[in-house]
Amino acid sequence: MEEKLPGSERKNISIGAEVSVVQKHHQRTGELTEGVVKRILTKSRTHPHGIKVMLETGEVGRVKWVYL
Repeated sequence: MEEKLPGSERKNISIGAEVSVVQKHHQRTGELTEGVVKRILTKSRTHPHGIKVMLETGEVGRVKWVYL
């Protein structure tokens, strides 16, 4: 199993990192989308629901897990 860090802290996330995000329309189900970070959209250091990022595919979501 891969090591992973929670996505609620900005310091855990970098451009090019592999992450799992929850997109806005999947918030109720919690369905995860995996991808690579293109841009970090949240300015604050932490966010209780996860740092918002844009993936290389253009999808936007809040990071649940960052894979190492």
